Parts: sequence; C-alpha cells; structure tokens
Amino acid sequence: MTMGDTTNVPSARIAPSMLSSDFANLASEAKRMLECGADWLHMDIMVCHFVPNLTIGAPVIQSLRKHTDAFLDCHLMVTNPSDYVAPFAQAGASGFTFHIEVVKDEWKDLLKSIKSAGMQAGVALRPGTSVEQIFPLVEGEEHVDMVLVMTVEPGFGGQKFIPEMMTKVNILRKKFPWLHIEVDGGLGPSTIEEAAKAGANCIVAGSSVFGSQDPAGVISLLRSKVQDATMRGF
Repeated sequence: MTMGDTTNVPSARIAPSMLSSDFANLASEAKRMLECGADWLHMDIMVCHFVPNLTIGAPVIQSLRKHTDAFLDCHLMVTNPSDYVAPFAQAGASGFTFHIEVVKDEWKDLLKSIKSAGMQAGVALRPGTSVEQIFPLVEGEEHVDMVLVMTVEPGFGGQKFIPEMMTKVNILRKKFPWLHIEVDGGLGPSTIEEAAKAGANCIVAGSSVFGSQDPAGVISLLRSKVQDATMRGF
C-alpha cells in the first residue's frame, strides 16, 4: 500500500473487553457498551490451560446471547480449540479466534469447521510469536477473516501496551489491506494513535473504557483515531 491508499481497508470496529465489566451484571454491561457506541463485544475465554486464568465458557455466551444480538467476538485462549467450535457456535458466538501457537497442520480443518458453523474465523499471536507464522492462514483458499495481534501477554487484563508489536500490525496491513487486524492489550487514549497509524482497525479496550467516567467518549475517540489513520493511509 502507498500513502493515502485505503482500498479495501475495513472500517473501524471498537470492541470493549467484557473481561473488565461487572460479571454480576453482564447483560446490562453489554447493553451499556452498545449504547456507548461499541461495534463488537470482546469475550475472553480462558479455561486454565494455555493461560492460567479461568474466566467464562460457552454457557455464559449462551446466556448473554439471549439478551443481545451484538457481535460476540470470542478470543479462545485454549490449547484444544477444535473442541470448542461446536459448543461456541451453538451458544451464539459470532467470531471464534484461536491461537496460532496451539495449532499445527490441523489449522485448515479448524478453519473449515469454524466457518461451516457460521462464525467469523480469527487467529491470534502472542508477543513472542513471529508474524510470518500466520501468513499461510491468511493466504490460503480457506483463510482467516481476522488476525489478532496481542499487544500484551494473553491471560491478564490491565497490562502495559507493548509498542514493538505495531511492527507486526503494519506488516499485516501492507500485505493484506482487506484484513481485519485486531489489537488487544493496553489500548486506550494514550496508545490508540500508535495502533491506528500501524493499521489496526479492530480495537479491544478494557480498563480504559470500563474505568472511564465517559466510556462513550473513549469509544468515540478510539473510532476517530482509526478513521483518521485510514483516511491518511499507512
């Protein structure tokens, strides 16, 4: 892509991370975020393997789906993602993002099963993983719809943004201009410009949104920075 070339670049998607919400009031928190302008709701799935934490599973997605028709962007931090495709599809997940670190040659079958189940397919990579590892998953006939570049180590909220990860984002945007590129970890008003300039269009933000006195204002700011960067080109 050349400067000013925004051909096929997808529009901004702001996805508050529900990991930072009040889990006792998940449905009302989801409604509040959508009223504040959120496009997606980001759901962090941790089951004590791949990452040590335990958060939510398919039953919670199923319960939340009864209260919203929003895009539920599910990031599965698990070692056996194929086991979760059917349960999450049945629960009402909209997107299913797995980690490149836990799949080998079976990723083609995994992608087929995700898409056949009616979900958007995404692949995530943690900070220590090279971006080149996911190229085959984007270039193939059966390809992912989104790449999630983790800008912190997965598993814990509230971590500090790792700016070096923006090199991965920029490489992906230049190579695959049509691709949804998501960033997750430490995103907020102080870091969004760097992420947007690199080419990220899907922004996951947790504490910066839920901890704000004006979450709608934060969401609006995140969106405007992505839109401005897209207009200028990368």
